Amino acid sequence: MKKNLKPRDYHKYQWSKEELIFETGKVVVVVGVLAFFFYRSIWAMIPLSIVGYLFFRMEEQKKREQCKEELGTQFKECILSVAASMQAGYAVENAFLESRNDMRLLYGDDSLIYAELENIRRNLMSNNTLEDVLADLAKRSGNEDILQFSQVFAIAKRGGGNLAEIIRSTVDLIGQRIDAKREIATVLSGRKLEQMIMKCMPFGILLYIGTSYPGYFDDLYHNIQGIGIMTVCLIVYLAAYALGDRILRKIALEMG
Repeated sequence: MKKNLKPRDYHKYQWSKEELIFETGKVVVVVGVLAFFFYRSIWAMIPLSIVGYLFFRMEEQKKREQCKEELGTQFKECILSVAASMQAGYAVENAFLESRNDMRLLYGDDSLIYAELENIRRNLMSNNTLEDVLADLAKRSGNEDILQFSQVFAIAKRGGGNLAEIIRSTVDLIGQRIDAKREIATVLSGRKLEQMIMKCMPFGILLYIGTSYPGYFDDLYHNIQGIGIMTVCLIVYLAAYALGDRILRKIALEMG
C-alpha cells in the first residue's frame, strides 16, 4: 500500500496551541494547590512537577478517548450516507467520496471524519484500494467499531455480497453500541460527580479549618516531621485519586 499523506494517529492526541496553553495552566494550578495545602511553600512546586506531569498525561488520555468516541460517532453517520448513496446507484468508492459533502454540512471542514474522507479520496486517486484505506483507518483510530466495519467490509467486498445491505446492518450494530455507551455514560455521570466532590472535599476541609482557626496547622509545615506527615498524606490522596479513576473506568468497561 502506498504511503498516506500525513494521516492522523489517534493513539496520540494532537494538541492545538490554545488547548496546550489551557492544559498547561491547569497543571500549574493543580501543582500550586498541592504545594500550598500540603507544604505551604512555592518551592514544593519543583518536586511536585512530577505530579503535574502525571496529571497532564491523564488529561491527554481522556482527550484521546474523547477523540476516538467522536470519530466513531461521525463515522457512523458517514457510512449511513454511504449506504444511502449506494442504494441510489453509486459504486462504494464513489459513495464514500460523495459522503464528504454530507459530512461537511453535518460536522464542518475541520471535523475528524471530513479529514479522513479527504485521506480516502487521496488514496483512491493514488490507486490504493478502499479496503486497505479503511483497514489503515481502523488501525490508526483504535476504535473497535471502525475495526469491525473494516473487517466486515473487506470480507463482503471479496465475497461479492450485497454491500449496501451489509453496510446498513453494520451501521445498525454500531448505532446500538454507541447508544449503549451513551447510556453507560449517563449512569456513571452521577458517580463521577460524587467522585469529584470527594476529590475536592479534603481541600475544602483544610481551607475551612485553616481559615476558622489560624495557626492550627502550623506544626505540619516547615519542619522535617511535618513535611514527612504531609508527604504521606499526599501519597494517600494521590493513590485514592488514581484508584477512584481506575474503578470508574473498570465499571465502564464491564458495563460496555
